[in-house]
Parts: sequence; C-alpha cells; structure tokens
Amino acid sequence: MIKEIREPLIFEISEAGKRAVELPALDVPEKKDLLAGVPLRRELEGFPEVSETEVTRHFTRLSQKNYCVDLGIYPLGSCTMKYNPKVNERLSGLPDFAASHPLASEDLVQGSLEVLKRLETYLCEIAGMDAFTLHPAAGAHGELTGMMLIRAALEARGGARKYVLIPDSAHGTNPSSAHICGYSVKEVKSNEKGTIDIEALEAAMTDEVAALMVTNPNTLGVFESDICRVAEIVHAKGGLVYMDGANMNALTGIVRPGDMGIDVLHINLHKTFSTPHGGGGPGSGPVGVKKELVPYLPVPVIGEKGGRFVLDFDRPATIGRVRSYFGNFSVIVRALCYILTLGPKGVREIAEFAVLNANYIRKSLEGEYHLKYTTPSMHECVFSDKIQKEFGVTNLDIAKRLIDYGFHPPTMSFPLIVHGALMIEPTETESRRDLDLFIDAMKAIAREAKENPEILHSAPHVAYVSRLDEVTAAKFPVLRWEKKP
Repeated sequence: MIKEIREPLIFEISEAGKRAVELPALDVPEKKDLLAGVPLRRELEGFPEVSETEVTRHFTRLSQKNYCVDLGIYPLGSCTMKYNPKVNERLSGLPDFAASHPLASEDLVQGSLEVLKRLETYLCEIAGMDAFTLHPAAGAHGELTGMMLIRAALEARGGARKYVLIPDSAHGTNPSSAHICGYSVKEVKSNEKGTIDIEALEAAMTDEVAALMVTNPNTLGVFESDICRVAEIVHAKGGLVYMDGANMNALTGIVRPGDMGIDVLHINLHKTFSTPHGGGGPGSGPVGVKKELVPYLPVPVIGEKGGRFVLDFDRPATIGRVRSYFGNFSVIVRALCYILTLGPKGVREIAEFAVLNANYIRKSLEGEYHLKYTTPSMHECVFSDKIQKEFGVTNLDIAKRLIDYGFHPPTMSFPLIVHGALMIEPTETESRRDLDLFIDAMKAIAREAKENPEILHSAPHVAYVSRLDEVTAAKFPVLRWEKKP
C-alpha cells in the first residue's frame, strides 16, 4: 500500500529572508509613539519565513486533506452530522442578517425578531411545548438552562430539593448540568432492553428528588417505550421531567415530547435542523417548557405589542440572562430555513429516513459485529468489538482502519454501558449507495480482523497523520513546536 506523501509543517519549509509581501518605504514621517504604553510583541521568535506561493499551496493542500460531510458519510453516533443544504448557508449569510447588529433598536430589526419568534412557534408545535427560549448556545448550555428553570420553579413551590435522577443511558453532560445547579446525582440503571428500569426508578423517586433527566431516544438509539409511565412516577412525587432532546432527529413530526409528560427539554438546532457543527461550533440549544415554567424563562423574551415585535425584560421571576443578546442568530436562521423548506411532511420524513437508514446499517452488519441490546434501533445503532476481540482487534483498530477505506470513524467507547462500543448514526441525508459503501468497508474490516489482524493494529496506512501513541501523548504532551538545529 502506497503511503501518502507527508505535508511538512510550515515551520519546516521556512527559509531565512523569504517574504510573501514587500512593502515600499514610507513616504511620510515615521511616528514611533502612537502605541506608547501598549504591550506589543516586537519579535516573533521562530516565525516562519515563506513566499506567498508556498503559504498558499501549503494551506490549500492541508484543506484538501480534511474530511467533511460534503465528502462522505460522517457516522458519529449521538452527534448527528448530517449534510447541510447550501441554500440555508446562503440565506443565513444575507447582509440584512449577517450585518444586523445586536444592539440595534427594535425598529431596525423587526425582520430578525420575526425570525426568532417564528422559530419559537414552530419548535413549540414540533415539540409539544408551551414556550421556547432560543438563548442557549449549545446542547449542554440548554441542559444547564433547563435545570436552572426547574430549580426556580421548585423554589417557587417551596423547596428546590436535593437530587436529580439520571439513567445510565443518558448523555454524559447531564450530570454536570445538574451539579452546576446545586444538585447531587443518582444513577438509574437500565434493564435488559436498554431502557429505564421502572422498578429502579420507583425505588429512587422520593420527595427529595427534583427531576429526572432522560435522553429519549437514549444513547443506545433505543426509544424509552415506558416514557409516559416514567413521567407519571416522577410527577406523582412532585418532581419534574427534563428531556435531553439531542436525538430529536428520530422523533420530529412523529411524536411530541410535551405530549409524553415532558416538562422541559432542549433541542440541538445544529443537529436536528441543519448547521455544520464540526470543530466545536457553532451550536444552538433552545429550551422548551410547559406552562408552569414560562415565568422563569431567560430575558429578554420576544413579545408582540401593537403589531410590532418587542423585547420584554420585565419578567420578575426570570432566571436572568444565560447568554449575551439573543443566542447564535445565524444558526437560528439556518434552522428556520430548514423547517420552512421541508414543511410538515418533510419534518416527519427527517425521522422516518433517519430511522430507516440506521436500521439498514444495523441489519446489514448483524453477525459481523456484536449487538449487546437487541431492542429495535431508532436513529442510531450501537455495536461493540466483542467478536473482533477474539482476534486481538479493538474498536480503536476498527476505527483507524476505516480511515484507510475513506470513511470517518463512528463514535467509539460510548455509551459506557456498552464496552468497546461503535456507535453509528447515518442521519437521513445519506443515500443507499453511500450506506452500502460504508457497510462494505465495515464487512471488509471484520474479515481482516479474522484473517490479518496486524493490518488493523497498524492502521491507518494512508492518512496524513499515522496512529498516535495516545498514552504518551496524554502523559507528555508537546504543546510547542521547536525547530531542531
């Protein structure tokens, strides 16, 4: 197998005296004290010296090595990395949106305020909630906001309580959100189906429990079929039910969380409703609430008065601001475009096709890879490396080998209740042809694990970066490049 030519660091192609630009001599008197007192860095030690041609070609070559959703399937389970229609990007970049200043007066941004209000209205209909706030900047921020709302509502009842129950199949950020809001966390075990154990929940649910934080579908890609009963148990003891809606891709247009007893939920716009969110952003995690929690929503709340949209700060019970201004506005524009483009029928098809694609992959790979839970999958399926472990091959080996086949690896080693997990989510935007290519690669790797495991242990073979020594990297990180003499 031919190894790809390594692209050197820009520091390595540096040669003393090279310049990309030469400025002419000054034709005005030089002023040296314009920035007096400002701590300027006069010299950049080791700064690369390269020509314009070299710097252009270097970064262009690097950009062509990047894997992205415009190149192929991005099967990251729990992350929902779908293809994003370019029309949404164009519309969010319109000057009237992109150049709208958040401090502009209400009269000058009525169109932008209408975008915010319309999206709130659509999300209420899709999720079955009474109100939404678009302020949270991402999913975990939405969790935190939701738990702050729950605490405020319970304090108004007479006491915030002490504990939050979280299933072992929930998203990993849920415990942190509860802790930040002053709660201790108690774990609720899953049953053999991969759903909440009702008996365990009943035993754990007491008058000291503020809320249950449930992810539905959970991180196994399994729908919590007893969710209505779960909500009844929590409500009977005066608690509230928070739903992590990061996996709404499986539910849109089919079921509404608010109709299942959910009191608070967040939705990841950047997952369900179209925004490229690789590299850590941008994101948006709007929070929907039932009527009891509406008074506590963050300010400002968008209202209508005299045929105009207004920003309402006069909310005595509000939890206050959770973010500057009004949330990640460009993400909100993209999400509204996605919903309007699809319409009611298309919003339902998001879930139908996402579930179909995930089960197509699951059925095609059954027997090749181990399935701990056999409950029907929703939008994602979770295999493990149990079969391959017999040949000394781990999920890390499988993931690295997928790179050689031209695919981004799936999520690994999560959820924690599946040891050696390979969590695959194809989303609704993948064609059968692309799914088949991915499936064929996974089957080929399963054969290699039996016949030639060494090729997996040393994978990837054609990537720009070879396999890293992760243990050494964690213990002795190299945080600064130094040119050797």
